[in-house]
Amino acid sequence: MPPTRDPSVLLAAARLYYVENRSQAEIATELGTSRSNVSRMLTEAQRQGIVEIRIVDPSGRSQELERELQTMFGLADVRVARRGRGSSAKVEAQVGAQAAQLLLDELEDSMTVALSWGYALQSMVYSATANRDYAVTLVQLVGGLSSVTNEISGAELVRELAVRLGASYRLLHAPAALGASAVAEALKAEPSIASALADARHADMAFVGIGTPTHGSSAAVLSSLNLSPEEEEAFWAAEPAGDVAARYYTAAGSPVHGAVEDRIVAVTLEDLAKIPNVVGVAYGRAKTRGVLGALRGHLIDSLVCDETLARSLVSEGRALVAAAQPLKGTGT
Repeated sequence: MPPTRDPSVLLAAARLYYVENRSQAEIATELGTSRSNVSRMLTEAQRQGIVEIRIVDPSGRSQELERELQTMFGLADVRVARRGRGSSAKVEAQVGAQAAQLLLDELEDSMTVALSWGYALQSMVYSATANRDYAVTLVQLVGGLSSVTNEISGAELVRELAVRLGASYRLLHAPAALGASAVAEALKAEPSIASALADARHADMAFVGIGTPTHGSSAAVLSSLNLSPEEEEAFWAAEPAGDVAARYYTAAGSPVHGAVEDRIVAVTLEDLAKIPNVVGVAYGRAKTRGVLGALRGHLIDSLVCDETLARSLVSEGRALVAAAQPLKGTGT
């Protein structure tokens, strides 16, 4: 036979072993060589690039990025959806599936789970499939989105997830954004609304979408508040970086106070911080600044995102470390 390092011989051995599932002893007989020589041939086939071995994680996660983000930002849990080679699934569906799995991994009977709104959470809810009913209660963190016609509301998500989990739910019967702070305060004082917000404050776990003030529902909420030019100027002067549950914050994760905050019917960022595990769910590089602010301000305890956003967050986190800036809201 030709020399054992001959590519044609290595290819023949590799086809017999990896494609036809023949044993090394059978290959040795067919090629007229020893079994130990077949083992060396298979190793050489890998070295020459004739054989490439690829390990595919069936979880669809990038665990290296997860570990780096968890260490960098002190997170309780991180799930990074990895875009599989040849996958036709949309990124929001992949992120939603990972968020739904995290929910089911953590869910226990008697828990209260609170939700905000947004497409990322919608994907999570639509990915949730349970093999039993859960004796849990689902609640809203923020009022409805009557002013944002193209966005799914928290009430819809809570109802849908309750059906999928066999759970009970309680709705917050109030709009999220109002045109005057006095109206918002009056609504929050109404017993049924006050009670619903109290349930949200005492949740065991919360899932929140992370918004960008200049885009999507976050921008639509702002436009519905009837801010005066002075109020609008003051809001943008505070340099808001993102929002969770219609509560806006800076790049360092500090609350943006003022007229916008006063006209929202939702739990506050301080309330959110008291919930044991707040899971931020987001995808896309455009969400980097908002998610980074939430991480620096310790507004979220866990994160579910896609690989693109994860890499961007790692890059920004390294830059902050290099610039000796705090990552977890310990300063500005």
